[in-house]
Amino acid sequence: MTDHTQDGALDSALDGAQGGSGREGDQALHIAALMLKLRGLGVTDRKVLKAVETVPRALFVPAPWQSVAYEDREIPIDCGQTLMPPSLVGRMTAALEVGDRHSVLEIGTGSGYQTAILARLARRVTSIDRFRTLVRDAEARWSTLGINNISAVAADGLQGWPRQAPFDRILVGAAVLAAPSRLISQLTDNGILVVPVGPGDGVQRLTLFQRMGQSVDTRDLGGVRFSAAQSGVASSL
Repeated sequence: MTDHTQDGALDSALDGAQGGSGREGDQALHIAALMLKLRGLGVTDRKVLKAVETVPRALFVPAPWQSVAYEDREIPIDCGQTLMPPSLVGRMTAALEVGDRHSVLEIGTGSGYQTAILARLARRVTSIDRFRTLVRDAEARWSTLGINNISAVAADGLQGWPRQAPFDRILVGAAVLAAPSRLISQLTDNGILVVPVGPGDGVQRLTLFQRMGQSVDTRDLGGVRFSAAQSGVASSL
């Protein structure tokens, strides 16, 4: 049996693709293709699909890259960082299973695009980045969208954020070499952490850790490529 309640985001994306023209039409086509790709990757949560569809990725993309803002590709941003492909954003977001009563900790604010999608789903989001410039610029973008349930800070994300712990969900946008016990300890019971695990110069395994009382369940979500997580706060950016 087909669950038609999960097709709303795809239907609206296809409608936009058929009705648009010029650059707007191209963007709508890319969004429609992305919705299909996400469904093919197993992302069927209607709320996740709608968030990916409606958060305007172009707002988070530097001017020289605007022509490919809606393509499913990695895009360079300030401070030597990158904006993840939207299919990976959708995949990681779906794995978190974010509910509207959840508090979420994001390690790696970057452009703020992933953060904005999480904010559409969660009660509140705390986002940490080691670059003050990225935090400041992301805050301006969220303000433009009227998003007011995000708090962002320049800090060492590998330490987590103990002052607001525990969190229902934690998402890490950089690779760590092993299970990050400090972050796992900041999860609620039944809380979920999604993080790439492996060397920063190769393929990592996107890994889900779920805290179950005194034990931790682990699930492999497949191969990914991320840069290595760095400790500390950048001194000049």
